[in-house]
Amino acid sequence: MAVFRYKLQSILDIKQKLEEQEKIAFGLAAAKLEEEQEALQKLLIQKAGYDRQSRKLVEGTINLIEINACRKAIEIMKTRIRGQMLEVHKAERQLDQVRQRLNEVMIERKTYEKLREKEFEAFQQELLYEEKKEVDELVSYTYHQK
Repeated sequence: MAVFRYKLQSILDIKQKLEEQEKIAFGLAAAKLEEEQEALQKLLIQKAGYDRQSRKLVEGTINLIEINACRKAIEIMKTRIRGQMLEVHKAERQLDQVRQRLNEVMIERKTYEKLREKEFEAFQQELLYEEKKEVDELVSYTYHQK
């Protein structure tokens, strides 16, 4: 019996490996984005704490040194938050780029798999044709023997 051999199997294997690599890269990019978002959240919480502290300092007895120190800390936190927001946006862009590459690689792999399926179907049709031909020859031979 004939064995099906896909002539582009090595290319399909390479496409599958590339897809796996892009999936790993996507996972890493998603983890990086999550990490940056968590860092931003921590900074926002820390800034909110400084804001509460600033309001408390203004309510009680006024200590200008502490109020100025708290306001300076708030400004520093705002700067750090802006910087962290940039990092979050950078991680989002990186994730989008990796997602696009992953989609492209998946489309290429699926294309080669579809080609393989079509070639396999053609192979099966050829086998059926050959089998039918053999049966016809056998029937014809036995008919002429009588």
